[in-house]
Amino acid sequence: MSTMSSADGAVGRFLDEVEPVVFAFGAAITLLFVGAFSLNPEASYDFVLGIRRWILATFNWFFLLAMLGFVLFLGFVIFGPWGNLKLGDEDPEYSFLSYFAMMYSAGLAAGIVFWGPAEALFHYSTVPPLYGAEAQSSAAMPLAVQYSIFHWSLTQWSCFTVMGLAIGYFVYNYDAPLRVSAVLTPILGADNVDGAIGKLVDILAVFATLGGVATSLGFIGSQFITGLNFQWGIQLGDVGTILVITGMVVIFTISLVLGVDKGIRRLSNFNMVVFSLLMLATLIFGPTFRILELGTQATGGFIGDFFQMSLFTQATATSASKWVNAWTVFYWLWPLAWSPFAGLFIARISRGRSVREVAFAGIGATSLATVPWFAIVGGAGVIMQHTGAANVLGPVSEYGEAVSGYVLFGNLPIVGPLLLFGFLVLVTTFFVTSADSSTLAVSMMTTGGKKEPSALNRIFWAVLQGAVASILMVVGGVNALQSAAIITGAPFAVICVIATLGLIRTFQDDYGSLLLQDETNLWGKSESTGGQAPAANVSSHDDD
Repeated sequence: MSTMSSADGAVGRFLDEVEPVVFAFGAAITLLFVGAFSLNPEASYDFVLGIRRWILATFNWFFLLAMLGFVLFLGFVIFGPWGNLKLGDEDPEYSFLSYFAMMYSAGLAAGIVFWGPAEALFHYSTVPPLYGAEAQSSAAMPLAVQYSIFHWSLTQWSCFTVMGLAIGYFVYNYDAPLRVSAVLTPILGADNVDGAIGKLVDILAVFATLGGVATSLGFIGSQFITGLNFQWGIQLGDVGTILVITGMVVIFTISLVLGVDKGIRRLSNFNMVVFSLLMLATLIFGPTFRILELGTQATGGFIGDFFQMSLFTQATATSASKWVNAWTVFYWLWPLAWSPFAGLFIARISRGRSVREVAFAGIGATSLATVPWFAIVGGAGVIMQHTGAANVLGPVSEYGEAVSGYVLFGNLPIVGPLLLFGFLVLVTTFFVTSADSSTLAVSMMTTGGKKEPSALNRIFWAVLQGAVASILMVVGGVNALQSAAIITGAPFAVICVIATLGLIRTFQDDYGSLLLQDETNLWGKSESTGGQAPAANVSSHDDD
């Protein structure tokens, strides 16, 4: 009897806390997409792919400018006086190291681990058109590592950070609901973000999050399946694929139900330890001094050419053949699509932090972890390929980029098998924390902004993500879902721009104007002086 009443209580809490419009439409759009693709995969994929290509061909310049703008804004926040402002009045809930570990694990870390051994090899075999080096030459080596560093460090993290900063500042300082729509507070007011426009933003955020995480779940699952086939000749059918996805869903659901402190925080700290050990072991047991030499030059190239790479549109090429759309612009749209859940999770764990701490952790500390990873792991792969110590490109061309880590770590002397195991564990645990944080974010969005949604709510969204990934992996639709999720990055680029402008306006109101005095007119004559030379004014901020 007590079990029945407990179950009824859990269901009752689940139903009571649900925000019906966001919950229903967010789930319905996702299920409609899966249903349409399952019934007619080819037509659905062509339709989605056509929209994606049009967005990339028409607005690539906007995405490049917007993402660079976010980096510049956050850089100003880190070094300028606005950094002293705080998100709320309470003390931070977590130590800075745990806070950073959760932020890193919730964001792009699974992709960073996945692409670490692979991306530089692609740029080594096909040099980015910004540079004229010959493919697979010595000159291509530092350029390959340089571009992989550029793609995964400062800029990709900037939209997460802007979104998290905006949501957190308006939630903890202006009492906006803990939802993505909180970024509209400067426009609509904290009391009005629950209206139709705010709900539309939250519904789109739910779909983008479900699509993005289900796609990643499919990719990580395919890495296991491909690796089993490549390494040991084990071929899994559809049932095996579903079992792999189900196992991963069970793992991250358990962590999710344990909560942020017991689940996500502890797993994130574990991730960073394994991440550091794997990177250090690759440096020690790989071609150490050549890695350091190559990584130093690649990092210097990244710093020196940052603005050129950031604004390279490949304007003279036809849109269908633009390398920059397939790589850089695509890479910017992917985190933009993820920015709702990553930003909401960052806001959830940032209460009590200064604006400067959030901005530095978001693009500074994450880059300090990411740059060495690509310099060491990516550099090791390029060096081993160039010197003939290992043939990584051969298996990659046959099996796909998922096998690059197997080949790289398997060819390191002495500790190769151990590092290979650590690599698989790390990809899995980083994905688990990303899935945890994204599911928590969806639960918060679909409950009107509850900080601690019910366990049943979290389990529902976790199971839905696993079901979507399983269905699309079996029918071959993971790439279609990826394209659909990428498309949602376009409107969130606009929302991130709105969030940035809203923060600038609010920081000026809360701290004071930094560039121009408050009495400055941008055009026309001063009303107070009728066009005559004004008497000396003393700004109210001069007494601060």
